[in-house]
Amino acid sequence: MADTGQDRVNPRVIAIALAAALGGFLFGFDTAVINGAVNALSERFTLSATLTGFAVSSALLGCAAGAWFAGPIANRRGRIPVMVVAALLFLISAIGSGLAFSVVDLIVWRVIGGLGIGAASVIAPAYIAEVSPAHVRGRLGSLQQLAIVSGIFVALLSNALLANVAGGAANTLWLGLPAWRWMFMVAAIPALVYGVMSLRLPESPRFLVARGEVDKASAVLLDFTGELDVNLRIQQIRSSIASEKRESFSDLRGSALGLKPIVWVGILLSVFQQFVGINVIFYYSTTLWRSVGFDESQALTTSVITSVTNIVVTIVAILLVDRVGRRIMLMVGSVGMALALGTMALAFSFSQGSGDQVTLPQPWATIALVAANAFVVAFGATWGPLVWVLLGEMFPNRIRAGALAVAAAAQWVANFVISTTFPALSAVGLTLAYGLYAAFAALSFVFVWLRVPETKGIELEDMTDEATVRRRRPQPETQTV
Repeated sequence: MADTGQDRVNPRVIAIALAAALGGFLFGFDTAVINGAVNALSERFTLSATLTGFAVSSALLGCAAGAWFAGPIANRRGRIPVMVVAALLFLISAIGSGLAFSVVDLIVWRVIGGLGIGAASVIAPAYIAEVSPAHVRGRLGSLQQLAIVSGIFVALLSNALLANVAGGAANTLWLGLPAWRWMFMVAAIPALVYGVMSLRLPESPRFLVARGEVDKASAVLLDFTGELDVNLRIQQIRSSIASEKRESFSDLRGSALGLKPIVWVGILLSVFQQFVGINVIFYYSTTLWRSVGFDESQALTTSVITSVTNIVVTIVAILLVDRVGRRIMLMVGSVGMALALGTMALAFSFSQGSGDQVTLPQPWATIALVAANAFVVAFGATWGPLVWVLLGEMFPNRIRAGALAVAAAAQWVANFVISTTFPALSAVGLTLAYGLYAAFAALSFVFVWLRVPETKGIELEDMTDEATVRRRRPQPETQTV
């Protein structure tokens, strides 16, 4: 049979999806860049545990605001301008954070960067979805998650290299500035790349149709997406836009504490994803590895290895999710995380010293090291990518945009809470901190078992308002022959 071209992918759409996904790279980079600098800046500004936690997580406040407002601004001004502004905000934040003269202005610069990251984290996947052909949308959309974990890896790698060259994060590197300041300023490089690449991207055909620029939209669909029936696709976009004009946040209302049950499922998925403490590993892992006996150089190198592991298991998750299903992978991940975190809590019950001087004797140092990496594997292969997959699938079409906004905001807030409270919890004892995260991991298993729908094999148009979709998943044949 002749090849109709339906299954071919235009290399140009892959290229623009990769460029747009750089927004996720900035997200991941900023998530981890603070890791190598946290001890040095804490000493430089003489910060308490609570203020250290706030300085680390302050960017998340900007992220929440940036994510919330990015959608409406993109609908008025376009996707590309939002990407460019996001890159500019991140560039300003990188330079400002590196030159900060007090913890107050450091926090301000971090919040400014957060605004850009939050905007990019929303616009990048939306843009990719709008320019991607339907038969490869899932794979191209997964570039966002890969970009995030790749950004984490590059940030940790650059931290390790800069600290090694200077002989320590607090030591002077170039131009009389300590290495920790350069850790922030090097983020200007991906910000500039993202800004330049964004300027070269075509505008979303969906936005162009909404503005009445049908000819431009047709050109984008034909030249980049490889759409064969451009007129049909334009009509589909028009119908979708007309439908969404009738949407409002009031559609999320229900009898369960003011929101529909399925919206609460999305919120709690986001909260549990953060309450298991994953960002403690990426924000504070260098401190953790030093407590098990590593020097600063070894700790930074181990953090880089951990981030590589995260990339590998994310790829594994992408390969498995459509074969195994969402619910079973989440539940397996919950069990794995609970066991790993519980082991870390047990190991630190044998710790010696207090505060920043906590150390672990053998064999508990090795056990804690293995358990921490097992936790990253369990999270990265399940809860890391799959929560985003579910949030994109589980909501009915008419409330998807609003429900996603609420769930994403909940995720940023939960991230902020965990990141801010960890230094204070660890000051009391790391056994308490990791024991608490282990408890949330165990609760996440119960939550998934009782309330999370299985969306594998179900069309988006068939999703319901109730969190009972899993009872409607395709069943195996039971007839006998």
